[in-house]
Amino acid sequence: MTVSIQPTEDRILVERVDSEEKTSGGILIPETAKEKPIRGKIVAVGNGVINDNGETRPVRLKIGQVVIFGKWSGTEIKHSGKDFIVMKESDVLAVEQ
Repeated sequence: MTVSIQPTEDRILVERVDSEEKTSGGILIPETAKEKPIRGKIVAVGNGVINDNGETRPVRLKIGQVVIFGKWSGTEIKHSGKDFIVMKESDVLAVEQ
């Protein structure tokens, strides 16, 4: 997927990955009871942050990686009818392998 948003510095643009709609026992979860997913796929990354020496430290995360982040991390935005989150690289808690 290509988006026309370029995050700045050490920020990343994430598209949420939908959570399961059923419990492990097979019970369907209604939309109103579902929590927002805390997993997402990176769709764009910034160029990196400039350190005290004037050098740019690039973002270590890559487009396409699936990440886990805190429930209240980042800023939610809507672009071209889709929901995204812009967050700092440090808001990512884990990367799925």
